[in-house]
Amino acid sequence: MSKTAEKTTTRRRLLTGAAVAGAAAVAMPQVSRAQTVTLKMQGSWGAKDVFNEFAEDYVKRVNEMAAPRLKIDYLVGGSVVHPFQVLDGVHGGQIDAAHTVTVYWYGKHKAASLFGTGPVFGFNANEGLAWIYNGGGKELFDELQTQIMKVNVKSFFAMPMPTQPLGWFKKPIRSLADLRGLKYRTVGLAADLFQSMGLAVAQLPGGEIVPAMERGVIDAFEFNNPTSDRRFGAQDVAKYYMMGSHHQATEYFEIMFNRTKFNSLPKEHQAILQYAAEAASSARSGRRTTTTRRTSRTFARKTRSMSCARRRTCSTHRSRPGMASSRSSGRTPS
Repeated sequence: MSKTAEKTTTRRRLLTGAAVAGAAAVAMPQVSRAQTVTLKMQGSWGAKDVFNEFAEDYVKRVNEMAAPRLKIDYLVGGSVVHPFQVLDGVHGGQIDAAHTVTVYWYGKHKAASLFGTGPVFGFNANEGLAWIYNGGGKELFDELQTQIMKVNVKSFFAMPMPTQPLGWFKKPIRSLADLRGLKYRTVGLAADLFQSMGLAVAQLPGGEIVPAMERGVIDAFEFNNPTSDRRFGAQDVAKYYMMGSHHQATEYFEIMFNRTKFNSLPKEHQAILQYAAEAASSARSGRRTTTTRRTSRTFARKTRSMSCARRRTCSTHRSRPGMASSRSSGRTPS
């Protein structure tokens, strides 16, 4: 073969190879080549708390949408930092993320109450989320984090919760006089409220409530809802569940990330972390609407059967209007 023919053949092979490579590039979808990242997220909830299921709903959505480039490993409360210290843990980088509520860092700045435990006679939890996402609340919260508190944290809000009961007591509460002097567990703005009413307030995470009742550290407590309360054994340490209350009419979860870590992620992963919170929030709201009444009935049936086995009797206690209560050995209002 002549040198001219050999050069022509070589050029033809190069052109053919380039054409094949170009076609492959066009045919191949544009897949994100961001480095695989695993985020360590801790909840503020004890191992038995139903709120872990809320957190896991969010984590599941993120992991399915972002796999295999982004993954969240979820840990229950206390695995790395104390349940009330997740803000410090995320800010300092001991954990990358947390599933919590703003009320757990209320002691750092009282404005936290506006974003989860605000004054009553305002909006409910769903309306509160609407304000956060559409009424300027998100921007106000970002200002609180970055300009006032100067914490290295980026947060999203999700999963609205219903009005909370007054809580669990060893005797019925019929008036303010029955409350004065009690050692009572609550958190956030309600802690200031009850202190001004003459109670001695202790702020404890859910997993520490029953041991505190057994040791006499507290006389009474509120946590959040019948499901969480029953799971950690509230009915074993107090027999009166007071339902009517104005101390905490609204709350939703805060899903927080270390801001430096969040900003280092590709934009599509940042979007997944945000929109997964909104998706989980919508799914949980719909599920809760259909299961709240069923949970109340189940709770009532179990507490009634335990009481009947012990005392061969069941009873319901109600205090004066406005302070409705249900004895755990009787009927829980649905």
